[in-house]
Amino acid sequence: MERPARLCGLWALLLYAGRGGVAAPAGEYESQPPVTNLSVSVENLCTIVWTWNPPEGASPNCSLKYFSHFGNKQDKKIAPETHRSKEVPLNERICLQVGSQCSTNESEKPSILVEKCISPPEGDPESAVTELQCIWHNLRYMKCTWLPGRNTSPDTNYTLYYWHNSLGKILQCENIYREGQHIACSFNLTKVKDSSFEQHSVQVMVKDNAGKIRPSFNIVPLTSHVKPDPPHIKNLSFQNGDLYVQWTNPQNFQSKCLSYEVEVNNSHAETHDIFYVEEAKCQNTEFEGNLEGTICFMVPGVLPDTLNTVRIRVKTNKLCYEDDKLWSNWSQAMSIGQKANPTFYITTLLIIPVIVAAAVIVLLLYLKRLKIIIFPPIPDPGKIFKEMFGDQNDDTLHWKKYDIYEKQTKEETDSVVLIESLKRASQ
Repeated sequence: MERPARLCGLWALLLYAGRGGVAAPAGEYESQPPVTNLSVSVENLCTIVWTWNPPEGASPNCSLKYFSHFGNKQDKKIAPETHRSKEVPLNERICLQVGSQCSTNESEKPSILVEKCISPPEGDPESAVTELQCIWHNLRYMKCTWLPGRNTSPDTNYTLYYWHNSLGKILQCENIYREGQHIACSFNLTKVKDSSFEQHSVQVMVKDNAGKIRPSFNIVPLTSHVKPDPPHIKNLSFQNGDLYVQWTNPQNFQSKCLSYEVEVNNSHAETHDIFYVEEAKCQNTEFEGNLEGTICFMVPGVLPDTLNTVRIRVKTNKLCYEDDKLWSNWSQAMSIGQKANPTFYITTLLIIPVIVAAAVIVLLLYLKRLKIIIFPPIPDPGKIFKEMFGDQNDDTLHWKKYDIYEKQTKEETDSVVLIESLKRASQ
């Protein structure tokens, strides 16, 4: 019985060994030595490159991989390459930590991490420009604007340098000008046929010629900060109580990559309507003319007997670009309909006050007459008796005065006749 038991124990031991009981090579579970000669450099304007050498004394059975991440364990990466690069503005301190391990498993403990940092450029941080931003206008040119730093002289001469993947070297922007408080510079940037062109970024640096201010950096992805030119309205027409609008897109853009806003102003109703258009196609037979390359939209319920003014603007959408915030300027306005005659309104404004004044006068007269009819005056008996007796007294006094006057006149006449008679008798 002992021999079968020993055989069973030996068989179990062999089975355990076949299933993985054999010890693994020491290099697969032990930490590897750290990388050596970690260094950092800057290419172009904002491309930081870290390079290192494999660790010394690494296990020959280990297929080395390198674990790396930036500060706060951001952008972790495990790869066999002995270098790593990143586009990042050099306005702050940037560090990379690198370690070695034998697999791509993140749970495996890497070697001791080695860190290498790059410091921001020298200079007073308050002297660096602020609000540095760039916009790619209609995929033809890029315009960058900024504000001077706090600790800078008003007569500082700025210089802008830029680089992107299709350039062989760093270029300087020559067209620098002022826009109010901002300083701006524009340079040509035309989209090329390379399908990977928009996957790259434009690196920008602004500094002064004298080197007294701290340089400022920015990275502009070509899939964002894109501002199209305004569209062009081709035709407006009325059909069955609706307004049909036709326009053409700005150059360099496909229709699927744009969104639209159509603004309609009605002069009579003083309405201001805006319609957001995601997809506009000319499939309706009501649209007129050659529709190739034309975008169409129907505005419902527009009065044809009033003046309607239409404007359109566009922006990029997230189907083709990352940014959908920058609207183009409004297009040139186009009007359709009949404009009201201003002479009619002026005449109406002049006639209405006259009519109102005449109506008020007539109403006042009518009310006065109506008051007399409704409320007639009540007779005063005292006044009647006064008028009766007052007239007789006046007549009596009048005759008395007349008799006295006539008597005095007669006496004076008799005296004159007597004197004349006496004169004649004496003669």
